[in-house]
Amino acid sequence: MPTTTQLIPGLPDDLSRDCLLRLKFPQFPSAASVCKSWNSEFHLPDFPRLRKLSSTAQNLFVFIQNHQTSGIAKYRPGPIFRLTVFEPATGLWSELLPPPSLPMFCQVASVGSDLVLLGGLDPETWEPSTLVLVFSFLTGTWRRGTRIPGPTRSFFGCAADPDRRTVFVAGGHDGEKNALRSCLAYDVSSDEWAPLPDMACERDECKAVFHRGRLHVIGGYRTEMQGRFERGAEVFDTGAAWRWGPVQDGFLETAACPRSCAVDDGDGVLYMCRRGEVVARRGDTWRLVAVLPDDVGNPEYVAAWGEGRKMLVVGSARYGEPRQVYMLDLKALAWEKLETPPAEYSGHVQGGCLVEI
Repeated sequence: MPTTTQLIPGLPDDLSRDCLLRLKFPQFPSAASVCKSWNSEFHLPDFPRLRKLSSTAQNLFVFIQNHQTSGIAKYRPGPIFRLTVFEPATGLWSELLPPPSLPMFCQVASVGSDLVLLGGLDPETWEPSTLVLVFSFLTGTWRRGTRIPGPTRSFFGCAADPDRRTVFVAGGHDGEKNALRSCLAYDVSSDEWAPLPDMACERDECKAVFHRGRLHVIGGYRTEMQGRFERGAEVFDTGAAWRWGPVQDGFLETAACPRSCAVDDGDGVLYMCRRGEVVARRGDTWRLVAVLPDDVGNPEYVAAWGEGRKMLVVGSARYGEPRQVYMLDLKALAWEKLETPPAEYSGHVQGGCLVEI
């Protein structure tokens, strides 16, 4: 007579499933190894949706952060970076399992419960890296992906479409410091790269954000401009059109580094920190939203999240001072200062992304 295996012996599967939905990282890797049925449950397409519906989804920020050390380490010739994890709901900081390699100025993006690390510069040779690594928050392991194809590139824009499990790479510059117009799409599930049509303009050190089916590539500069940022932007429709729209000249109010741009996942407003202020772009107009607190007047990482309700800002008053973390309520326009990071997590934040598990 056939028998069925219960997720948790003695409990109905719906109640057992409710228990599994309440697990948090870093519990998933251990739980996934308990039995095949639990591991299969975590990888079901409905699992993330059910966690959202049951309000058990976990938001984590992963940062590429300078490792603050004491003693003789401070006399090393260059900074040492690592991946850190910050959970805003609890205020807890931790270190992510170190990847096999961590190139300088690499990029990170999240697709579901996977973290994708790509590009950067080899810390020994300072040559552009084509490395792709994927970390699963469900299994707690790293795996190697197919390397970035085409001409080597660094300082490119990077954004992810979580619905298609795709990471986009836009612009940057090649090994000869020539700014690029080319773009690529990386399918995390199939581990395959595909080219996009070229942008109209070269865009070195541009910012890429993804929202509502479109890839937005903002700012950057051409080869001959060398560090003099431009104000334009281009938008790529990843749907049936599969093409770039016209260049939006004057997208940014000022010609500045677009690194602090962030799009919320609620009403689609683009936010940016500039000159001590938070501004928002609605339609074609930038408007003042809030004044940055003095001790994050030099922001290093900015992200809008929580379906357009919150903005996280990590920064310092000035270069070399300890990092502070603030949360801005985008509805009430009120700042909340979060607990100061522990000393070992107070180093410079080079980049990061939000992971929703």
